[in-house]
Amino acid sequence: MKRSRLPLLAVFPVTVLTLVLSVPFVLGDHPVRWEAGSALPRLALDGSQPSGSGPSTGDEDSSAEAGSSSPSPEGTVRVAKAWKPGMPQWGVQLYWEEEKKKRSGTFIEAQARKHAKYLVGLGANSVSLSFPFFTEGPTSNTLSAGSKTPSPERLRRVLKVFEDAGFRTTVRPIMDEASLNPPAGWRGSIEPASRSAWFASYRKFLTPYLEVADEEKANAFVIGTELNSLEGDQGWDALVESAEKTFSGEVAYNANWDNYVAGRINMPVSHLGVDAYFPVKVPDSASTERLVQGWNDWLDKKSAGKLPHITLAEAGIGAMDGAYHAPGDFYNKNAVNPKVQANWYTAVCEVVKERRMQGVYWWSIWFDDDPNTPPDDKTASRLDFAGRPQTEKAVKACFTSDYAGPGKTTQ
Repeated sequence: MKRSRLPLLAVFPVTVLTLVLSVPFVLGDHPVRWEAGSALPRLALDGSQPSGSGPSTGDEDSSAEAGSSSPSPEGTVRVAKAWKPGMPQWGVQLYWEEEKKKRSGTFIEAQARKHAKYLVGLGANSVSLSFPFFTEGPTSNTLSAGSKTPSPERLRRVLKVFEDAGFRTTVRPIMDEASLNPPAGWRGSIEPASRSAWFASYRKFLTPYLEVADEEKANAFVIGTELNSLEGDQGWDALVESAEKTFSGEVAYNANWDNYVAGRINMPVSHLGVDAYFPVKVPDSASTERLVQGWNDWLDKKSAGKLPHITLAEAGIGAMDGAYHAPGDFYNKNAVNPKVQANWYTAVCEVVKERRMQGVYWWSIWFDDDPNTPPDDKTASRLDFAGRPQTEKAVKACFTSDYAGPGKTTQ
């Protein structure tokens, strides 16, 4: 499935690196649920340094609804303490696919309020809205909205709900992988026939969403996620420059964990996030201390010490046996093991605090789900955490801890 870039990797044999970095792709360590059918200078970002397709014509809601929001009901929940620069981002990736039978605007606002209330109860102060866009194949030059892509106007309505509740908001379009033959093919291995045409198509798709994000004062917009094969391409310069003219917030990029540790991520953006699914080869009975060590072993390959310019844009793991070996595996459904998931969340939070990171966004909650209802383990992804009491307890302990954040940072 589905929700990135810094110091140089310590040198070790190429054969070992190849083996380590290839295994996760077989196991599905780039988790996006798959279903068939600034004007800032260019930065070589470094964590140790000062990070079914088809065109959409817009919202299908009535013109009376488009661009408007229903009044917030009395007693609307608010985050305990609104995020400010320097504070940790305690967040969740909310993944939003439009249903085949389109939900009304009233429904999506009510659903957003339900999630806002749930997240406030966990102590969250941030939310990232991830949603799919589509390509026709690994060499396609065309990117577009599809039937599962929320329109810009529907995004506006949901953003407003979270902003009214005081959340830090991120808009995060992410390439759907259905046409890429996963798990062998994924968004990180695409090779467009014409990169210039690909970037032109991407800009056309993104612009309406950037406009809405700016109008609704979203804090961040993720310009790309896990696009390993395109990182460093000169086409990003013009795309990011255009985005920064349209959107006044933070323009970010989210790198996959493998590329993050393998070398410098050269992207012309103001912030780097990492989709962090580091495999740790330990038994299910491993202590949280051992899990923390496993994460630090990976991070030390990139940079030892504090990482105050890095956000974990995605972190999570399946609540199942064997998940430590492949945290992002959403293809398999091994025996349910809630303790594995809860211990992992606890350990990752400790790493965020020890390394003085900017925060973490847990993967994930599906927009149409009721977060207060336990997941159906016959059909739901093992990565789902809402409704799993042990993991919810770990999340709340993390989000309500006394970690003050990395402090105000500059690139």
